[in-house]
Amino acid sequence: MKSINDSGQVLNKVAAVALTVATLLAVSACAGHRDSAPSKPPTPGQIREVVPKAEPRSKSGNPPFYEVRGKRYYVLDDATGYQERGVASWYGKKFHGRSTATGETYDMYAATAAHKTLPLPAYALVTNLENGRSIIVRINDRGPFVANRLIDLSYGAAVELDMIKTGTSFVEVQVVTPGSKGRRPRTESRPAKVTTGALFVQVGAFGDRSNANRLRSMLLNAGVADVVVRKNRVNGQRIYRVRIGPVASVEEFDATVELVSELGVSDAYLATE
Repeated sequence: MKSINDSGQVLNKVAAVALTVATLLAVSACAGHRDSAPSKPPTPGQIREVVPKAEPRSKSGNPPFYEVRGKRYYVLDDATGYQERGVASWYGKKFHGRSTATGETYDMYAATAAHKTLPLPAYALVTNLENGRSIIVRINDRGPFVANRLIDLSYGAAVELDMIKTGTSFVEVQVVTPGSKGRRPRTESRPAKVTTGALFVQVGAFGDRSNANRLRSMLLNAGVADVVVRKNRVNGQRIYRVRIGPVASVEEFDATVELVSELGVSDAYLATE
């Protein structure tokens, strides 16, 4: 049984987390929805890219976990080595001048972003997989709390990735640590099509092929087309990945994820060949 002092400490911690979550909801719950652009938008090349530097964790925006719309998110202890592909959206004029999850003022012309689980602040190289453009952003906000979205870019960062008109794009997010020499340069004003391989929706990974085949059969019987099982080796072990696709657009990706979700398959994500 906990002592009175122990219980008080627990209650204080719960209250602190609740306050942080309330702040996150207030400043970021809408992040990820289609937003408006300024009347005189900048052109690609005008947004200043940030230079990663060592920073302490923000005093706000970094609870161990928080909940938004009934879903719990766990903030990562360390961002080192983080790399993921998914769908990016952007937010702009609607939130310009408001507070971010770190308490800083959101500037839609700065190269910043919102992410659900990376510690704040963090720096990441974001590459548009549809045109090859990339930019380093400083992540100082939480979101996007919209289904199937990986990162919410500031309006300025989205301009640099040439994704304003489409509103969303397939991207790769790769954390960049201060002093890292691994960043890729941005392409020129007429970028070549990036070679990423085909894009798929991964719905499962198994060590036993029979389990992968059962999932594939269930999906096919439910009317899902183009379900494949791919064999890979990870740390010397065979892994059988169940994937659907390839998918040609964000709309097709969203529709596929929604379909498999209705069939009871959760945590589907974007994967490459």
